[in-house]
Amino acid sequence: MEKIILSGFSDEIAPGFDQQLAAVKEFGLGYIELRAADGINVSDFTPEKLREVKGKLAEAGIKVSSIGSPIGKINIADDFQGHMEKFKRTLEIQKELGAPFLRMFSFYLPEGKSPADCKEEVFSRVGALAEEAGRWDAVLLHENEKEIYGDTAPRCLELMKAFYGPHFKGIFDFSNFVEVGQDTLEAYQMLKPYIAYIHVKDCLAEEKRVVPAGKGDGHVKEILSDLIAGGFAGFLSLEPHLTDFMGLAALEQHAQKREETDGKVAWKTALDALRGILQEIPAAQ
Repeated sequence: MEKIILSGFSDEIAPGFDQQLAAVKEFGLGYIELRAADGINVSDFTPEKLREVKGKLAEAGIKVSSIGSPIGKINIADDFQGHMEKFKRTLEIQKELGAPFLRMFSFYLPEGKSPADCKEEVFSRVGALAEEAGRWDAVLLHENEKEIYGDTAPRCLELMKAFYGPHFKGIFDFSNFVEVGQDTLEAYQMLKPYIAYIHVKDCLAEEKRVVPAGKGDGHVKEILSDLIAGGFAGFLSLEPHLTDFMGLAALEQHAQKREETDGKVAWKTALDALRGILQEIPAAQ
């Protein structure tokens, strides 16, 4: 793998998969993080839809950096057996599309319950997911999403110490840490050995508003500089969250209203901000 590869959630450009691929090619990227195509979540692809998406990717010369799945993004009290079946189907989709990674989460906590109350069940479920991933020789990426068990750096570290290995690694998402009041520099120092993938979005702490990389309180340039200088080779995946794109409400429990703007324009704004930062990092050249 070349040192740094740019990717991103193309469903934030437009719902239509054709429009997504056309824009990604125009932006000069060769990868996407696949979350939804034509309004259908990747985990819900029928065999027919999967064939169609695979064909369009091949025709466009675009590869998938990771499956942006919703696995683990249910309440810890919700049924797990059905969720595991969905996970197995998503693993099939990952293999069919040749994606090296599958993004997942560590479960929302019931209202009124503390993380400590839920830790045993969380670890049981995450362990079962990691074990199943091993059977498929798949690599899960845990994202530090807001309001799940692993939303702060210390709890992400707990998960990494328990499950890190060939089939379980970490995503570092700047904005999500800022939004839960977690200092990103502290988080980075704690989680640095476990980071295999980066979600690029920034956030203004006081407003809890997502902004392009370098425009918020996530210390994006400082962390990327250290990571890249240390030999990081992998994906920087844009997740702009600058517009109310189709499906946003389903991704966040308490989604904030974004400024209404064109998805393609918002994506280009986020991409330009990231490229601007990378141009100022000598090790990224």
